[in-house]
Amino acid sequence: MKRKYTIFIAMMALLQLAGCANLGVQPWERDLLAKDEMALDSEGVDIGLDDHIYFSKEATSGGRSFAGGGCGCN
Repeated sequence: MKRKYTIFIAMMALLQLAGCANLGVQPWERDLLAKDEMALDSEGVDIGLDDHIYFSKEATSGGRSFAGGGCGCN
């Protein structure tokens, strides 16, 4: 029973390692990822609204890209 358990654990470990075998973007996938709608900030209006919210709540500008301080109570 212990041998079967050890074989099972070893097989599970190998399967998990095989899941990491394909890391990165293949050349034929780059055309799909380069489209405008795939960008994290593809909507200009949404970016403007987010910047306004971050500025109003955090009392900083550019709070989306780094940690800013302030509660805006000034």
